[in-house]
Amino acid sequence: MGAVRALPSEGQLPLPPALPGAATQLLDQAHRGLAEAAGHTDHRQRYAAAHLAALRAAAAVLAARTRPEGGRRRPRSAWMLLGEVAPELGEWATFFAAGAAKRAAAEAGLSHAVTEREADDLVRDVDAFLAVVESCLATLAAAPGPPRSPFTRPRPAGSRSGPRSRT
Repeated sequence: MGAVRALPSEGQLPLPPALPGAATQLLDQAHRGLAEAAGHTDHRQRYAAAHLAALRAAAAVLAARTRPEGGRRRPRSAWMLLGEVAPELGEWATFFAAGAAKRAAAEAGLSHAVTEREADDLVRDVDAFLAVVESCLATLAAAPGPPRSPFTRPRPAGSRSGPRSRT
């Protein structure tokens, strides 16, 4: 069931279009996952749950900004795709991609996978990331026109293709 949106009264600005349902659901899952992470007493579980919450937030951005492509392609990580689809989140994508191996080790229950401090820091970092993602999604929902293609960025008029030289 879709969200109910009120019609604007005369003199009010129209409401922005709603986000795709999948993006909204993933963002809700990310918030629940972060709350779950904060509640874990075992630091390995706290780290793994927080990292998974960040992954769901990234998936929400991907769901909002991309469309499925036909054909078979080589699988890529959500973090790699996030950096391509939302360059403004590239540093976050690199940061969380670097923690993926730690998450796997923590999920496996390895005793020295992560420290308690790393788990606490990650919970705080994911909280900040969720705020940034929500801001990005709100901007996207307010933008007029169809969503951009996930793999091509519009170039300013008169720009050359290829990398820019720095002089």
